[in-house]
Amino acid sequence: MTTNTKIASLRISAPEAPESFDTQALQQLDSAHFLHPFTDHAALRERGARVIVRGDGIYLWDSEGKKIIDGMAGLWCVNAGYGRASIADAVHAQMLQLPFYNSFFNTTNVPAVKLAALLAGLAPQNGPNAFQHVFFTGSGSEANDTIVRMVRRYWQLAGQPERQVIISRRNAYHGSTLAGASLGGMPGMHAQGGLPIPGIDHIGQPNYAEGGRGMSEAQFGLLAAGWLEAKILELGPENVAAFIGEPVQGAGGVIIPPSTYWPEVQRICDKYDILLVSDEVICGFGRLGTWFGCELMGFTPDLIAFAKGVTSGYVPLGGVLVGGRVAHQLIEKGGDFNHGFTYSGHPSACAAALENIRILQAERLVERVALETGPHLKARFASLVAHPLVGHAETCGLAAGLNLVRRKGATVHDCEPFDSAHAVGMLCRKHMFDNGVIMRAVGDRMIVAPPLSITTTQIDEMVERIQYCLDLTLEEVVGKGWMA
Repeated sequence: MTTNTKIASLRISAPEAPESFDTQALQQLDSAHFLHPFTDHAALRERGARVIVRGDGIYLWDSEGKKIIDGMAGLWCVNAGYGRASIADAVHAQMLQLPFYNSFFNTTNVPAVKLAALLAGLAPQNGPNAFQHVFFTGSGSEANDTIVRMVRRYWQLAGQPERQVIISRRNAYHGSTLAGASLGGMPGMHAQGGLPIPGIDHIGQPNYAEGGRGMSEAQFGLLAAGWLEAKILELGPENVAAFIGEPVQGAGGVIIPPSTYWPEVQRICDKYDILLVSDEVICGFGRLGTWFGCELMGFTPDLIAFAKGVTSGYVPLGGVLVGGRVAHQLIEKGGDFNHGFTYSGHPSACAAALENIRILQAERLVERVALETGPHLKARFASLVAHPLVGHAETCGLAAGLNLVRRKGATVHDCEPFDSAHAVGMLCRKHMFDNGVIMRAVGDRMIVAPPLSITTTQIDEMVERIQYCLDLTLEEVVGKGWMA
């Protein structure tokens, strides 16, 4: 059977019947041809991929008809929820008029111009360093690659070309391209490909549960920020170009820093005159209850990386918001900035972003996260701490995490973790998937980041399913003799 014939056979319903799919055939074709990101393909071949075929609101349906609450908003991105016909209509209309043209060679297009102006108006307005310029990319990884180029070009133009080093944090995630993965601090990524590239260094993450024993959260926040100053002095301030961080570390497990952390980081960056970069690929466009996470955390960066929520993931788009300090050098002194992508300012992607942002504004979804759904999720997640498996739980806006523990303790630092070889988080994740809710496992930390369109009633439904799956996980680990 040819590949085309196999593809044609996957849809098994008659045109007038409800749509159905041959799941096994799809799984076989997937295994034969599709290399997935961050996937053990030998293991995937054994169980077969879950085939997602439809989405509406906060819900997904797989090829076997199972309805699933998408607790991860796709991959932190479907902020407006699934099934927004107006976004599809905006993209369709743009594709009919001008599906694509590049932004090289002194050329622009209408949606890119409108989106750049709109984003400049939404961005934090920090005086003379206000964000009035945007560089478009196709993804968050490309945005962070652009930041590496932009930061180093800035210091070259400023007459300090020796400022090359960018400091990031261990367990941070800044993408999976060579530069993005180098900026990130995940050892599993660094082990595959000889990373990080030169000129990238790392400090510890502001994880109070991990490193704050014997201290208040406020004290630990200052200590963790101090690691940046120590690293700057170790490297020599004259060699340090920038510090990059996520306001809340997303893929690292929803690591929420103490309130003292980011203001102290700002003070240190200002003291040594290094650029401060906020990676808002996850935190931007309402995830934390503000348009950008740096606003909630109390710092004013020089550069902001964005992607994901800018289009709610409907069409790939990313970019960099460029503050006045950097923009002035690039525009007034830089000449050609020899960097860019075929799809920078893609008109159809920008059309999707314009309509997506209109929805976020019209339905006041960002404000709802701050005032309604975020507080409700916080209260409901706090109730899960009573479960025998849960050591502690925390939320920030519509991002939340809880730790699965072998033995609960009086404080977050007294809980006893499971043996990592038992992979209890993955067992829990399977129970979640099998029972209609997507919750991501980062080790034994379970996290959610649902669409911003979720209602309080739907949050209750999601948490009830999580509770049920925690019960199933507890039953399994007790049966295996893994509980204390």
